[in-house]
Amino acid sequence: MVKNKRKKTRMTKQRKAILKVLKSTKSHPTADWVYEQVKEEIPNISLGTVYRNLNVLAEMGKIMVLDYGSTYSRYDGNPENHYHFKCLECGRVYDVDIPVKESLNKEVNENTAFKVTYHRTEFYGVCPECQNKN
Repeated sequence: MVKNKRKKTRMTKQRKAILKVLKSTKSHPTADWVYEQVKEEIPNISLGTVYRNLNVLAEMGKIMVLDYGSTYSRYDGNPENHYHFKCLECGRVYDVDIPVKESLNKEVNENTAFKVTYHRTEFYGVCPECQNKN
């Protein structure tokens, strides 16, 4: 799990709706996609409110933000430390269901001056769906 200082923050109606949307999908959506889904439940919500609340939920440790250096981030409703695979063809992001190698943290701690609290690893390649298209 990503360990950081979490401030005590109230779980508002908007945050609950955003979290519900993220927990109900494995697709690692963009903020725009989350906005469209939440708008069905809260029609007057703004895109800015969704962005602000995604950041607050990340600070609270309720979600994970995945930034792949593109113009937009993706969001994961599973805040536990786990690996991801990004398809270089379609751009989709998938969870990789293998155990997180906590021994890597220990190895870095023992062999460097750094103090690792967690690590994040992404794999890149072509997903099965895109492989079948080729």
